[in-house]
Amino acid sequence: MKTYESVIIVKPQLSDTEVGNFVTKVKELITKNGGEVTSEEKLGRRKFTHEINHLRDGFYLYLKFKAEPKFVKTLEETLKLNDNVLRSMTMVALEIKAKPVVK
Repeated sequence: MKTYESVIIVKPQLSDTEVGNFVTKVKELITKNGGEVTSEEKLGRRKFTHEINHLRDGFYLYLKFKAEPKFVKTLEETLKLNDNVLRSMTMVALEIKAKPVVK
């Protein structure tokens, strides 16, 4: 399994409860397909530099999870079909290992 990071932007009209329900459904989708959610963050509402579907802002979500590579396509297709999702992007998480400083 690889580690992935996903940023999802949902419509700003959603209430906090609806956003919470959406996050729960996405996490359930990941775990049902053999993945594991390692962290999640609700980054809040932020303004866009350009309009998306005539909207000026959106609610940002960040998920870090472990899953099989074939699952990422399923996740992206599921998010595209959801009317509440404005944009989403999933990428492989790079783990940078710091080298010790030699004096």
